[in-house]
Amino acid sequence: MQQPNKCIIVIFGASGDLTKRKLIPALFELYRQKLLPEKFAVLGTGRSEFSDDEFRNRMSEGVDTYGESKVNDKDLLNKFIANLFYQPIPNSDQKDFERLKARLTKIDEDLQIGENYIYYLSVPPNAYKDIAGNLGACGLSKQNTNGNGWKRIIVEKPFGRDLESARALNKHLQKIFKENQIYRIDHYLGKETVQNIIALRFSNGIFEPLWNRNYVDHVEITAAENVGIEDRGGYYDHAGALRDMVQNHLLQVLGTIAMEPPAIFNADYVRNETVKVFHSLRPIPPERIEDYVIRGQYIESKVGGEKIIGYRDEEKVDLESRTETFVALKVFVDNWRWGGVPFFIRTGKRLPTRVTEVVVHFKRTPHYLFKDSKESDIRCNQLVIRIQPDEGILLKFGMKVPGAGFKIQNVNMDFHYSDLRNVQVSSAYERLLLDCMLGDATLYARSDAVEACWTFVTPILEAWKNNPEIKVYGYPAGNWGPKESRKLFADPELDWRYPCKNLVDEDIYCEL
Repeated sequence: MQQPNKCIIVIFGASGDLTKRKLIPALFELYRQKLLPEKFAVLGTGRSEFSDDEFRNRMSEGVDTYGESKVNDKDLLNKFIANLFYQPIPNSDQKDFERLKARLTKIDEDLQIGENYIYYLSVPPNAYKDIAGNLGACGLSKQNTNGNGWKRIIVEKPFGRDLESARALNKHLQKIFKENQIYRIDHYLGKETVQNIIALRFSNGIFEPLWNRNYVDHVEITAAENVGIEDRGGYYDHAGALRDMVQNHLLQVLGTIAMEPPAIFNADYVRNETVKVFHSLRPIPPERIEDYVIRGQYIESKVGGEKIIGYRDEEKVDLESRTETFVALKVFVDNWRWGGVPFFIRTGKRLPTRVTEVVVHFKRTPHYLFKDSKESDIRCNQLVIRIQPDEGILLKFGMKVPGAGFKIQNVNMDFHYSDLRNVQVSSAYERLLLDCMLGDATLYARSDAVEACWTFVTPILEAWKNNPEIKVYGYPAGNWGPKESRKLFADPELDWRYPCKNLVDEDIYCEL
């Protein structure tokens, strides 16, 4: 992979967990692979009063604990850590940013960087505007006209809470930075298997002719987590599964599955095609929300003899909360390729396992010859794209069982990334950080894509807010969500794909 030009990465909120668990370990992995520039620096900022050495020790522990691979070369780690610095910013005042600018200038002069800066906003969303505004006021957003001295800003999700707030945030950022300087990060797009969807579709002549309404019956997109909200109650109770997972991650995956082939493989052409998908999403009328969207909330249960508390008993969660920890949707993409094909999306907390996958269900044969055999398995063909864990691709098709008669059984043809030898699969943050350093925004969300996704999601949120009659279903922790989510399938023979069984009695359901 290409090595980027020298630069300084400024991380706002560097005293937080994301920096220690994800960002610094990802940067060290790039350094170990010699994918960072020869001259680089990381300047952490935050309210905590760390010295450079204290920050370096904290980040060294993070690499040891959370890094992708065990650190055997301590000298290499020490050389990397020596490029880390820290500048406390106790407030969001411009005078604090003037001190930050002075520190940044000093590091730049010492290393002869040339004013190439990346600003990573690893902070709560309510701090985005102040940080961007102060960077602009201090002249830290301006780029040189000669192509050197570029400035880029990476914004973490959530990017707004609804369409109105997303538009306001876009407008504010675009007053200070040009659109090509703004990188809205979605770590799902950095996952190798999500990127491989593009390669699978457009590098193989056998799949693309089938990738349309003539051959595809329906598509499932699942993102299941077996953990609860952990210590994020204060955030999650004001967000919920629809905002936290669907509006960004899973709609971006849908865009990758449903997009048209770009004329040229670059950031603008690829993102143009995904935006067309988001503009083609069929709006859901408020009076029909329950026909297309099912929401749920996990309740207390026992899994493996261990008591799992319900969502409302989690710390910092309202005792009467109606925030969804599970959501399932039936979505239509109204265009020539996908007209009439339903896309089923589901995500939830406290489900039986951790898995993210796409399942393309192909249509059944027009005339099934073996239907008289009661033992035959007549399910349709499936293409399973496993995003995490055990990343890979699985194709299911029917074969005759050896022996007399024609008993048909589904068999698998599969590929796993773990089967590759001497090939390291980069983490999402490794890929996305490197792409930003290279100025490649292909895997980052553009402003029009963010607003198009919010245009689809916001009416659902408003219907939930304005109509208390729309139900929230309880489901025991350890189950695949409310059984009502199965009603999204018009065909009674169809159901979700279940990578594993429920962990508790599936008949325990209630309406909250």
